[in-house]
Amino acid sequence: MSYILGISAYYHDSAVVLLHNQNIVAASQEERFTRKKHDSSFPKESLKYCLQEANIKLSEVDYIGFYDKPFLKFERLLETYLAEAPLGFKSFVLAMPTWLKEKLFLKDTLIKELASLYVAEQSISLTETKKIIASKLLFAEHHLSHAGSCFYPSPYQESAILTLDGVGEWVTTAIGYGKNNKIEFLQEIHFPHSLGLLYSAITYFTGFKVNSGEYKVMGLAPYGKPIYTDIIKNNLIDIKPDGSFRLNMKYFNYTVGLTMTNQNFNKLFNREPRKPESEITQFEMDLARSLQDVTEEVVIKLAKTAQKLTGSKNLTMAGGVALNCVANGKLLQEKIFENIWLQPASGDAGGALGVAYAIYYDHLNNQRETQPNTDSMQGSYLGKSYTNNEVKQYLDSIGANYLYLNDQQQFNNYLTELLCQEKVIGWHQGRSEFGPRALGARSIIGDARSQKMQSIMNLKIKYRESFRPFAPAILREHLTEYFDIPDIDSPYMLMVASVLPKHRLPISQEQQNLFGIAKLNVAKSTIPAVTHIDYSARIQTVHQKTNPKFYALLQQFYQTTNCPVLINTSFNVRGEPIVCSPQDSYKCFMRTEMDVLAIENFILLKENQPNFADQENWQQTYTLD
Repeated sequence: MSYILGISAYYHDSAVVLLHNQNIVAASQEERFTRKKHDSSFPKESLKYCLQEANIKLSEVDYIGFYDKPFLKFERLLETYLAEAPLGFKSFVLAMPTWLKEKLFLKDTLIKELASLYVAEQSISLTETKKIIASKLLFAEHHLSHAGSCFYPSPYQESAILTLDGVGEWVTTAIGYGKNNKIEFLQEIHFPHSLGLLYSAITYFTGFKVNSGEYKVMGLAPYGKPIYTDIIKNNLIDIKPDGSFRLNMKYFNYTVGLTMTNQNFNKLFNREPRKPESEITQFEMDLARSLQDVTEEVVIKLAKTAQKLTGSKNLTMAGGVALNCVANGKLLQEKIFENIWLQPASGDAGGALGVAYAIYYDHLNNQRETQPNTDSMQGSYLGKSYTNNEVKQYLDSIGANYLYLNDQQQFNNYLTELLCQEKVIGWHQGRSEFGPRALGARSIIGDARSQKMQSIMNLKIKYRESFRPFAPAILREHLTEYFDIPDIDSPYMLMVASVLPKHRLPISQEQQNLFGIAKLNVAKSTIPAVTHIDYSARIQTVHQKTNPKFYALLQQFYQTTNCPVLINTSFNVRGEPIVCSPQDSYKCFMRTEMDVLAIENFILLKENQPNFADQENWQQTYTLD
């Protein structure tokens, strides 16, 4: 019987996962506790939480895995500089102190951090403690961690594996094959050639923040036309028939400078990068659409190659690019594979899970068993939960006014009534989600039938750009009644599909001729709040087994309205991590124009709350994403 810790840290999205044999006991990103979005520091609070959830001490952990190999990353940094020298000297000099002080000797740093926690629970010397930690510490290559995160928890005994991200050590893209408890890599693409970095470069050029704004570019794409597709393919990326590609580094600056693109890139598009927070023009929309089309072409070609190399009917995917739900939806439509499973924490945080699984299955050679149509992620509800007593204690301490309903039917009836009144509800229930998506544990929810809800949520609740779409949460059994998609599970909000024609509303010629963001206010369907301007929607199927509370609320809403769909967006404001604790939820509720807070069995109405004396200048605390 083994306890295995997986750790991701020091780059972005630090996280910890704890396995007990093949079972995931707990998983969390550090940002949920520190309230610093994409926190990259050593995930001390997440580690404490995972141990608490298992009711064990660090000394009882058998193995500790780190999700990549720092020396290989340092080798890439050195080789890249030597290949480009004397260009890139400034960025090289800026990077060196951090590497020499922290990252090059990261093994020592990890041992030191872990030993400080170990010593606190054991009465042995620090020297002896460090020896014990070192004997348990293992490192995996970055893309093995990604591959392990998607193959091992998947419901397939064997599958093709596709990992795509910015860059790990050297690998940016990999095709692999998983069978039973082993993973084999078949083809790789290496730095600086990276689909993730191409996407990040255009994210930068369109004025959004790299490593967090890529999903905005994806959301902006439907407003544009693919008029720059040929320019991208003829100048920036050379795509081969098998999906392999090379970037033309003449246009990029990330190997030698402090920006993603350079003057050649500016000349290609005849403009400077858009300044963050400035007006978004049709150019950004058209460039976003063109980039999205190129991304989809690469992903589909790589998937065809993966199928050809492996002969598998199954595909599993991870890495930052696997969060591109539009590309995933197109891949599903292509029917290259019978089954596709996507890791909900596909970014670096999920690497903590991948390395832990790689230790259990590959290193320790344990047998792997799967259950048909059932993954090991438990709906990705793997984070911290709070009891009704803990919630009550906090609410009483601040003098909050609440209604406590222990009867779940009464609870759901009351909330359904409020939803039908177009109230916006903060929904905090059970264990928080692992990964970047709110999946009905820490969500803001509303009536998808409301034409004004999309605008209200974006501008008055989330304080973010008006063009951003929201996702529909739909009862699993009603999926194909609303969306043009195979009858599959999509529990992690990682597939996009179109609203069926029978639910679409007629559009006048005048409305069709509207330009860009002006299209936003045109109701496209009977569920307009979750229908993007191209009739697409990022779908979450809600399952009774993994989230009975959210399922029951949706069921009650359906019985009342004959609509099995609610808006689901993450419970946070722009720049803030998704809420974790009752305190986080209450603060977010009071800082916004949210109407209702449903936190465990407590319901709070905004108009009944005492004056909220905010102790923080939160709009400066949370840096814009």
